[in-house]
Amino acid sequence: MAVRCIVDLGCLQSLEKGRSIWSLAHGFPRWGANKWRRTACPHARAPPSCGKGDGTIANDHILAIDQGTTSTRSIVFDARGHALASAQVEHIQHYPGRDRVEHDAMEIWKNALDTARQALAASGLCAEDIAAIGIANQRETSVVWDRDTGEPIHNAIVWQDRRSAAACAQMVEDGHGAGVTARTGLLIHPYFSATKIAWILDNVPGARERAERGDLCAGTMDSFILWHLTGGQVHKTDITNASRTMLFDIHRQCWDAELCQLFGIPMAILPAVHDNDHAFGTTAPGLFERPVPIAGMAGDQQAALIGQTCFEVGSVKATYGTGCFMLLHTGDRPVTSGHRLLTTPAYRIAGRTAYALEGSIFAAGAAVKWLRDGVGLIERAGDTQALAQSVPDSHGVYMVPAFAGLGAPHWDAGARGAIYGLTLDTRPAHLARATLEAVAYQTLDLITAMRDDGGAMPRVLRIDGGMAANDWLCQFIADVADVPVDRPDDLETTALGAAFLAGLGVGLWPDLASLAHVRRRERAFQPNMKADLRAARIEGWHDAVARTRSRQAGT
Repeated sequence: MAVRCIVDLGCLQSLEKGRSIWSLAHGFPRWGANKWRRTACPHARAPPSCGKGDGTIANDHILAIDQGTTSTRSIVFDARGHALASAQVEHIQHYPGRDRVEHDAMEIWKNALDTARQALAASGLCAEDIAAIGIANQRETSVVWDRDTGEPIHNAIVWQDRRSAAACAQMVEDGHGAGVTARTGLLIHPYFSATKIAWILDNVPGARERAERGDLCAGTMDSFILWHLTGGQVHKTDITNASRTMLFDIHRQCWDAELCQLFGIPMAILPAVHDNDHAFGTTAPGLFERPVPIAGMAGDQQAALIGQTCFEVGSVKATYGTGCFMLLHTGDRPVTSGHRLLTTPAYRIAGRTAYALEGSIFAAGAAVKWLRDGVGLIERAGDTQALAQSVPDSHGVYMVPAFAGLGAPHWDAGARGAIYGLTLDTRPAHLARATLEAVAYQTLDLITAMRDDGGAMPRVLRIDGGMAANDWLCQFIADVADVPVDRPDDLETTALGAAFLAGLGVGLWPDLASLAHVRRRERAFQPNMKADLRAARIEGWHDAVARTRSRQAGT
């Protein structure tokens, strides 16, 4: 199969500084027949033997880098999808002002490289054993950096950041909402990248002029990590990350000049957009024992969909991390939501695009983190399960964790977190239980919106992410949503999805169908709550949300 450059070349406004990707190969790799082929290079250095002595190479492992909101982890997978070793490092959360959340992009890059090396060392393997690298990343979080030095000109602005809420509200008031949604599948909201990038260009002295000259690059964290992995030679992204910027036409599948003009983003600073299983480049000499192909990339939630092997129309997954994100596979055509869900590419593999409806909850694990770090109610996140089980119910307490506003289906950026039903006999266990219950109630809100958009209730909800390890929460989700919940044996399906994409890119797995047997179910949770009790608790939740809504609802 020839090189898969599916994006309309007329839409690609940013190239790798005029250099061919093959000039980066250092003798490895070239693309052909859907596989990387070794090619001779007179300047290539022989890689270290890694102590093997016999010179054999089991080149059937994948290194996945999962760059998340609070940490970066790297995992080495074998061809059966088993995790052999991993490493994880948290990064600092910066809160420079009200409604502002930032990350140090260079700290994240260092953590990505360090964890990749640590996971590789812990696995007992070396770079010769790695067929390819796959990258998954927190979506929407945006960074602008100098094209020559690779240094960010400002901290990355995180998806939770709401500094541009007023600007977004003004754009909606000016009548731009329908047009943006029609092209992007998104709502005008500070959650997405466009207004974050625009803010940096408008508030860093000289940034806009430098951007107009082409001296800057902009992108999400995948692009920034890829840039540094390749030694500053490759500025690319994939369709799933591009689609979260509010600058990408999901129908034509390219950057949209009118949207870029609307948000004030020079197209020259944006990355080229490719399939998820594209040959993105190779690692720069010196990072590992030899250059390693980078052959898969996706935003974290689409990566989790792939890791859960949700390849059939109607299949649904929910990932519980800092937030909760639910994706419903809708097939090869975008479906427009009537209930404020997002229309998004699920993946584009081998030139074929699948779409999904997505519901985004901004605070799931973040609410538990607040219990621990914000008010000191618990010492460890895992304490919530025992506390929730220690009381028969939440004693009428409802928490609405709108710390960064409410996501789908409300999209209320002005809402703020609230706790209702407190009495003198409310105990810490009731608060912990109410926090977990809120995650389940929000899950139900998303399932209901998807059903009301014309889909049936899912036959099963596939869940993953750190919070999915909580048995009590899994059972309560099944009870409240009245849907069986399926938990895999490896909750790190985001990293597994990145590994799947990289493996597909280098031919380790031939097609999507071959991945179905790799996913393994660990446990299923069946609904077990009486209908009248379920209805009463859901009614209480809806009342709490109604009280929390702001006057700016919809922005």
